[in-house]
Amino acid sequence: MGAGHAHPLYRAGTSGVHGLPPQCKLVAVVAFVFAVVATPQEQMWAFGLYALLLAFVAAFARVPPGFVLRRMAIELPFVAFALLLPFVAHGPRIEVLGVGLSHSGLWSAWNILAKASLGAVAMILVGATTEPRALLLGLERLRMPALLTQIATFMLRYLDVIVGEMRRMRVARASRGFEARGFRDVTVLARSVAALFLRSYERGERVYLAMLSRGYDGRMPVLNEGTATVRQWTAAAVLPGAAALIAVASWILAP
Repeated sequence: MGAGHAHPLYRAGTSGVHGLPPQCKLVAVVAFVFAVVATPQEQMWAFGLYALLLAFVAAFARVPPGFVLRRMAIELPFVAFALLLPFVAHGPRIEVLGVGLSHSGLWSAWNILAKASLGAVAMILVGATTEPRALLLGLERLRMPALLTQIATFMLRYLDVIVGEMRRMRVARASRGFEARGFRDVTVLARSVAALFLRSYERGERVYLAMLSRGYDGRMPVLNEGTATVRQWTAAAVLPGAAALIAVASWILAP
């Protein structure tokens, strides 16, 4: 599926988590997220245990906390939405520091923040320990339609290409003394966007013709057909298995 390339989410390493096949990690993280989502929001202790499980995985994979925290910025829209809920939700209200907040809104905000944060950290750890190309290979091994994996492959590859083109255009503008200072500079930026679109389109056409000349027939070659062993599946099942036990206990202990 093409040569691998560096990605900001990936952190190279040689830990046991890095060595697990990608399909094992994908199934494990989906099962973990299902367990988290199924947990009653009132059982706060359960979410604390989930966080400890993820912290253990991060430590075992040698992924620093700062690496994870910086990439959790992706959930800021969920955080903003959750923070609004206590103010706009209906139902009985309680006073917190002189401000009336909805009781159900507070619980909903907690539910969104806890579950979204745990899911985000789990996905960040998968991305940090698995190369993007390997993730796509794992999806193929899980029998995802080939067309979808090809689309994801091209999107991943050309996102980096477009970002690189944007950087070169920004350097070119700066070398000519351009600096955006106000609304009047929008015209220059708009022309840059149009030029970027044309360059990306033309480059995509050239790459497609090059692929056809090399025998592309609608399918990408798979360089490694290796399958996961029972031991690897067992190792990957530790995290979702522990999460499932916590979820079951949270329902048993729920009032």
